[in-house]
Amino acid sequence: MVLRTVFRAVIMGPPGSGKGTVSDRITKTFGLKHLSSGDILRANIEAKTELGLLLKACIDQGQLVPDDVISRLILSNLRHMQDSSWLLDGFPRTVPQAEALDGVYTVDSVINLNVPFQTIQERLTSRWVHLASGRVYNTHFNPPRVPGVDDITGEALTQRDDDKPDTVTRRLKAYEHQTQPVLEYYRSKGVLATFTGTETNKIWPHVLSFLAGRVPPPCDGQAAVGKA
Repeated sequence: MVLRTVFRAVIMGPPGSGKGTVSDRITKTFGLKHLSSGDILRANIEAKTELGLLLKACIDQGQLVPDDVISRLILSNLRHMQDSSWLLDGFPRTVPQAEALDGVYTVDSVINLNVPFQTIQERLTSRWVHLASGRVYNTHFNPPRVPGVDDITGEALTQRDDDKPDTVTRRLKAYEHQTQPVLEYYRSKGVLATFTGTETNKIWPHVLSFLAGRVPPPCDGQAAVGKA
């Protein structure tokens, strides 16, 4: 029987950094399981679990969800992936959350997507949607034929509140304030790898090269070893 080592990674990046695209490519290329904290939060809220009700109450009141609640929720889901290599997306966001994760698992690499805020602002504030169909346009690289109008129905396009310039600026500043200590935490542990650029397709080859020498190939039926 051949033993292999599991690989556990965290991916970080501000809203609009291309984190979703890079995460999808990592999981498909290397066979890692992808765990998104946002997906887990939404699923628990929709299912009205005990933690979901607590999460909803915090969100409805405009309060931050306590670190211990988020940590319990994520660690509970990670237990189902005990023998798998995984990529964690959206957690940890604070140093106490990072410490809670480190108390149970060894994080091998933290992939940080460093995209200039100006690039993200342009990317997000250029996005317009047709609400009825969900069609998304971007005034830079996928504009509607007639400005402000859906190509198919001729109905007006809308900009989501999250994509309005003032909101985007607030979100980016909040992200930087909240996550900078987490980046410093992982930098001090020697596991932080930062990839800088303005285009996902140009950042991706560097991420691919970095992981290629670190992630063990997925081998079904083989036993996995690694710190739980």
